[in-house]
Amino acid sequence: MLGAFANAFRTPDLRRKLLFVLMIIVIFRAGSQIPAPGVHVANVDTCLNQLEDSSLYSLINLFSGGALLQLTIFALGIMPYITASIILQLLVVVIPRLEALKKEGQAGQTKITQYTRYLTLGLALLQATGIVALARSGNLLQNCNQPLLHDDGTATFLVLVITMTAGTAVIMWLGELITDRGVGNGMSILIFCQVVATFPTALWQVQKSQGWWTFGVVMAIGLVIVAAVIFIEQAQRRIPVQYARRMVGRKMFGGSSTYIPLKVNQAGIIPVIFASSLLYLPAMAVQFNNTSSAGWVGFLNDYFVDGSHPLYMAVFFLMIIFFTYFYVSITFNPHEVADNMKKYGGFIPGIRAGKPTEDYLSYVLSRITLPGALYLGLISLIPLIALVLIDANQNFPFGGTSILIMVGVALDTVKQIESQLQQRNYEGFLG
Repeated sequence: MLGAFANAFRTPDLRRKLLFVLMIIVIFRAGSQIPAPGVHVANVDTCLNQLEDSSLYSLINLFSGGALLQLTIFALGIMPYITASIILQLLVVVIPRLEALKKEGQAGQTKITQYTRYLTLGLALLQATGIVALARSGNLLQNCNQPLLHDDGTATFLVLVITMTAGTAVIMWLGELITDRGVGNGMSILIFCQVVATFPTALWQVQKSQGWWTFGVVMAIGLVIVAAVIFIEQAQRRIPVQYARRMVGRKMFGGSSTYIPLKVNQAGIIPVIFASSLLYLPAMAVQFNNTSSAGWVGFLNDYFVDGSHPLYMAVFFLMIIFFTYFYVSITFNPHEVADNMKKYGGFIPGIRAGKPTEDYLSYVLSRITLPGALYLGLISLIPLIALVLIDANQNFPFGGTSILIMVGVALDTVKQIESQLQQRNYEGFLG
């Protein structure tokens, strides 16, 4: 593997791509540390040191690499783009015009990407307005009585909102630069960087609060979890497909064999993001009604805020399973796949083309989605279980969204570098 890395840097064009990616990452991380204009940095640092861990903003803060609560120019991170991409994927199934664009190939995909950018900026504007309003009113950081802004006037408010929205636009541009001129998917690599940025701090927090013995046990368990995640992420069911020979003009086409790869984790991390986002709504409702004596506020505060209650864990687990099936059903269409196979003379050995093929694909997909959903649910519960067992915070490093992102993006990037090495007759990372 070290030899493969050496070969990657020995190849001039691949070395340029890798160094370009590293340069963009440095710019990105620098922007995540520069405070936005008007922010009282000393007071923010003081409040962060006093802040008890809360699940309210942990997902958004995870995707911003800790920049959200520090109110930097890249405070919103990549979260608005992720949300916009998910919304567009769902709308493609619902709106016929978007579905037609998707079927137009590259031109249609370019148009959908443009819509995603516009929606990202709209969401960034809304999120920035909400976060700056909370900072101005003193509700952003709990139990913090110091002003987070030098001036709470309208001019400072507008400058902060515009700065954070522009920061999201710059992040989108940096991600597209990596995709076009670097290696791997730009947005995924930026997400990876933000998640990894919080990883050493979360690990050291375990050592400081629990000691070296617990830290060593956590590291050992973490290695087992990483190995299990890699195994599941690579696992797939390959459905063989045979194409019949056919004459087109004077040429013979077909006669080849291939397969349809159905991944065990077909949905990726999207179900975890869906479930986490919905379960943050009760915590937000409690925060905005913390002075109310209504019964529902007490119920939500007892069962759906800190994440350590068994009812919270059970609801979280069941929501992940539901969203896994839901997302797989809208991203993989057995009817469309069966039609395309029939159109080009393809068939699954032993299965008739058309409706029987569609039924078979639906059957296999439903069977393979169950272990994928259970896997996502169990991995996502690891930080909540750690919260109970060793009193770790909810950003526990080995589990949940963070480990899924780190392993998934790392595997995808390594595969892309490996394919470029193999084009130049070098052995890959796994060769």
